[in-house]
Amino acid sequence: MASTHHAPIEEHPDLMELRAQHDRAATTPRAQMIEALALITGLYLAASPWICGFNGATTLTVTNLIVGIAYMLLLGGLGSSYERTHSMAWAAAVIGIWTCVAPWVVAGDVAHTRSITSNLITGAIATVIAVAAAVATTSAARGHTEGRRGSTRAQDDRSAMPLGRDDR
Repeated sequence: MASTHHAPIEEHPDLMELRAQHDRAATTPRAQMIEALALITGLYLAASPWICGFNGATTLTVTNLIVGIAYMLLLGGLGSSYERTHSMAWAAAVIGIWTCVAPWVVAGDVAHTRSITSNLITGAIATVIAVAAAVATTSAARGHTEGRRGSTRAQDDRSAMPLGRDDR
């Protein structure tokens, strides 16, 4: 009985090509710009209660601090985990939307002009950056699929050709 040796899934050519595609996409200027803007937005969101002076509203202060750190963690590591960024980007978009509505939703009397203005602008920017990250990962994945389809089609064309003397 002959035994066959199967290579681990990490060494599969399609998976290796997909990882290489994501690595190339993560090093583009667009991806680096999105990552930098996400870090700055998350940092501002976390520090906004102290920057804008509404740190007396403790529930909104804690909310913005936690949400800002979460946003930085989701989109800040864009380069290191680009293959998982699509789902993380949509989660970050939800954080951006939450930031917009938080002054009216969290407990206490926190809906003041400074907190509302800061959260609306920061939430809108955070949502736009997150959607840009999601679109960037979708286009990177689409580029990989189209490239693979092209090579598969070429392989199919070669296999349909009759064998010549040198190919036998």
